[in-house]
Amino acid sequence: MLHINVNEHTEKKGQLTYLSWAWAWAEVLKHDPLATWVVHTYGPQGAEQPCMWIGETAMVHTSVTVKGLRRECMLPVMDNKNNAVKMPDSRKISDAIMRCMVKAIGMHGLGLYIYAGEDLPEEPKPEPLDRTLIMKVQNAIREGVTDDRPTMVEEEWDGAREQGDEFAAAVWAGLTTPQRDYVRQCRTKVTT
Repeated sequence: MLHINVNEHTEKKGQLTYLSWAWAWAEVLKHDPLATWVVHTYGPQGAEQPCMWIGETAMVHTSVTVKGLRRECMLPVMDNKNNAVKMPDSRKISDAIMRCMVKAIGMHGLGLYIYAGEDLPEEPKPEPLDRTLIMKVQNAIREGVTDDRPTMVEEEWDGAREQGDEFAAAVWAGLTTPQRDYVRQCRTKVTT
């Protein structure tokens, strides 16, 4: 979820940027329909409260489990200037719980860049090319060229292109000029 752009689902209040908890939770459920979240409670059994009191201020604590991995966060009950609220009412505590839940979701990657003060998520790093598969495709094309089997060559080249431009370029780079010419001829025969 690290690479999902959440900018269209945020709103600014004062100095803080908020991500919609409903949208964030829906995204989590897309990745793991069995995901769960918990509000941790404090106090004696039978009198638990959804926050930990620290003098006249309160701290909430949530955890979100996605694909079996639990991430936890704590968050003070704050105003929109990032100041702890003295003697917060149930509405302020409820709002803080939902913000804390979104922050715990952020620990799984969704919207994490917001907390880092960045405008956009990191670009995903490309998967490394499978060199063994590249060599397998190159060998199949070479065999098709040697045996004069244009259909085989065409199928292998199409399969390489389906893997992406970088993969196809790597396959192409390992072919000789006559092998490349044969691939081009196969492409011309098929398209004409």
